[in-house]
Amino acid sequence: MLALVLDGAGHARVSTDHRSPDRPPGEALLEVRVRGVCDTDLQLARGYMGFSGVPGHELVGEVIACDDASWMGKRVVADINAGCGACAECAARGGHHCPHRTVLGILGRSGAFAERVSVPERCLVEVPSSLDDDRAVFAEPLAAALHVLDDCAERPRRGIVLGDGKLGQLIARALASEGVATTLVGRHAHKLALAAPLGIETFLERELPSSQRGADLVVEATGSESGLARALELVAPRGTVALKTTVAAKLTIDLAPVVINEVRVVGSRCGDLARAVDVLARGGVDPLPLVEARYPLARADEAFAHAGRRGALKVLVD
Repeated sequence: MLALVLDGAGHARVSTDHRSPDRPPGEALLEVRVRGVCDTDLQLARGYMGFSGVPGHELVGEVIACDDASWMGKRVVADINAGCGACAECAARGGHHCPHRTVLGILGRSGAFAERVSVPERCLVEVPSSLDDDRAVFAEPLAAALHVLDDCAERPRRGIVLGDGKLGQLIARALASEGVATTLVGRHAHKLALAAPLGIETFLERELPSSQRGADLVVEATGSESGLARALELVAPRGTVALKTTVAAKLTIDLAPVVINEVRVVGSRCGDLARAVDVLARGGVDPLPLVEARYPLARADEAFAHAGRRGALKVLVD
């Protein structure tokens, strides 16, 4: 089958004869309809985690084989975390941190940049007929965006999102849709302009006034090594910094402000996929203005190159 393959050393190529995935018991085979290129995919392509194989975890697919016949032919998205289903973590919290988990297109499991992919049936979420593919493919990153609110000890009154890229844009929209007074900070005026009509306050990083310091919540989604230090400058004492960035580089940072200001620093990863699908279906967040380009799977390497351009927004792969 056709697939984009990473070699673990920073090289990507499109293969026309990649082996179709096996379908273990309890899993569904999906014909992938559309995929989104994520910043994590780009980091994997640069050698992050030494991943080799087919990447990709943002997808909409149609079930073409399964054990549970009720899934057959349905259009679905998938939770990227495939827990063992038997441990205490899986039983209590759904398996996002199962010690035995595989992660779609990231850890131990082939991903969505292929014609077909196998996913545990317990990870599937049906896409309602009212929700089109191009919006539904944002379910996974929107779930991660909405999860920021789960990371807070109490609902924040004011939030700052650092980073005007794909995830930062979604997080700002998610916070604003939940009634949080939201400021989006970035380095690209044309990208900030996408958020301003939604009632989101926007600033270029170099023009951010000192009056913005002291936010209850600061979300670091810059994709850069310097973002956490900046977040610690802006958060209020006893506030929360939610860290979204994953980069291949190692970080060196002064953590004294965390102690002095009693700041909560929380890693924030995946969220509730069903909640995200519901928000998209209700029109609570419309991600389509973030789509910048699309490519066929046969040109997925070009899609990655495009998505890796400085200032690029969302790239979809059909």
